[in-house]
Amino acid sequence: MAAKAKSKKPVARTPRPKAPKKHLKNISEVRRYFHRNEDPIFFISATNFNLLGIDEWCKNFHYINYIDCYDGRHPNTFVPTEQPHPEFESIEDINAYLLEHKEVIDFIKSKGGKPKAVFLMFDERVEKICKELGIQVWFPKAKLREKIDHKIETVRIGNKAGVPSVPNVLSVVKSWEHLQEVAKPIGKDLVLQSAFGDSGHTTFFIKTEADFRRHEHEIVGKGEIKIMKRITCRGSAIEACATKKGTIVGPLMTELVGFKELTPYRGGWCGNEIFADAFDQKIRDAARKYTYDFGNQLVAEGYRGYFELDFLIDQDTGEIYLGECNPRVTGASSMTNHAAFAHADAPLFLFHLLEFSGVDFDLDVEELNNRWADPDNIDGWCQMVIKHTDDDVDIITHAPESGIWHMLPDGSVEYNRFDYHRRAVSSEQEAFFLRISGTGDFRYEGADLGILITRGRAMGNRFGLTKRSKAWIDGIKNQYRARPLPSALPADTGAPAFKML
Repeated sequence: MAAKAKSKKPVARTPRPKAPKKHLKNISEVRRYFHRNEDPIFFISATNFNLLGIDEWCKNFHYINYIDCYDGRHPNTFVPTEQPHPEFESIEDINAYLLEHKEVIDFIKSKGGKPKAVFLMFDERVEKICKELGIQVWFPKAKLREKIDHKIETVRIGNKAGVPSVPNVLSVVKSWEHLQEVAKPIGKDLVLQSAFGDSGHTTFFIKTEADFRRHEHEIVGKGEIKIMKRITCRGSAIEACATKKGTIVGPLMTELVGFKELTPYRGGWCGNEIFADAFDQKIRDAARKYTYDFGNQLVAEGYRGYFELDFLIDQDTGEIYLGECNPRVTGASSMTNHAAFAHADAPLFLFHLLEFSGVDFDLDVEELNNRWADPDNIDGWCQMVIKHTDDDVDIITHAPESGIWHMLPDGSVEYNRFDYHRRAVSSEQEAFFLRISGTGDFRYEGADLGILITRGRAMGNRFGLTKRSKAWIDGIKNQYRARPLPSALPADTGAPAFKML
């Protein structure tokens, strides 16, 4: 009888130990984590201005832009070859164009890993393209961002958080007579804002029927309008990041608004200042608390990550009021992310990336906020966004280079050297200029020519531009040369209805 074959017993395998879940316990570990980041992160926008310098804090962070501000000399900015496209009507249009460009798709694939994307502006169309390309968007959904960006919704979120707005009424406006009726509780000197719109474009100062008639087509039939009592105010801005551990709050900055040397738009944002004693301690403390509370309410609404609040400070009473919320990075982000406290700890945007990374972290947000509020951690800088302010259209034949510019004793300015670091500015006699409009571009009323960043202040104690600021503005504008449009082209050629920054 044949021997019965012995059955083979399966060999027991020792289970491979799971890698411990990453847990970051302090700022040093957060910095190290991003210095070792492997998956590529792309900032896709018209320019890299809003997040300039973040690539030096985060490995594998890349810029994909439509405008080459640096003439090919920035080592980490990819600008694809221009392809035919419909006229852009928004930054979202630009981003969709970039994401569908073969050179961009190839560039993203060449970086390997699991790609992530961050934007200044995006919509559901951009989200869809990203999904098709296997790119994860590291921001809350566009639909939620649009809801929070709604100026009427901002008032309501602020009310929930205990953050007051300027005395206001929220209502549709049917006519001049109807406006008078609904605005009775707050008086006759009014400021009206529609729900969406770029700074200065959809803010209307209404005191008389003639004022109303001028803007009637932009008010009537435009849905619910924010109708505010007009106050004598000083504008300010503050950026923050809402995280699961609490809201991290940056410093309160002054805002440059409506200066005719910089913008043709009354009420239009045109820059910022950051310096330690920009506001008294009471106002700074109130702004920090309001921002912290507003950020925590945003988390309750489902939003997390980077945001900015505009505050209006009543010059007559000293009261501080919520102006609007921008649920994204903004034109002020470069100021926040390059301040002294950011270099000592980490840029605010790094905490946005941390929140979306999925990595567990445990930071003392209160300690961080207190440290960032310390005047010793705030150095003095200003930025001025220079627009073309003349009511004409021409074609630029010569434009100043991006880099470091120097002011001569007579107040004129000259190009000194190429650089893309604002920290290369050594004194108030130097400035970093980031060119937006270049040779061959149309120059029209409201076109962004560039951003000038320098040490010190742009405004004096009475909140007017200083003599030095005006000299810098004139000096840069004088570097531009242009020729008239050919007679075959219409005079409104090239003027988009949106801002690039």
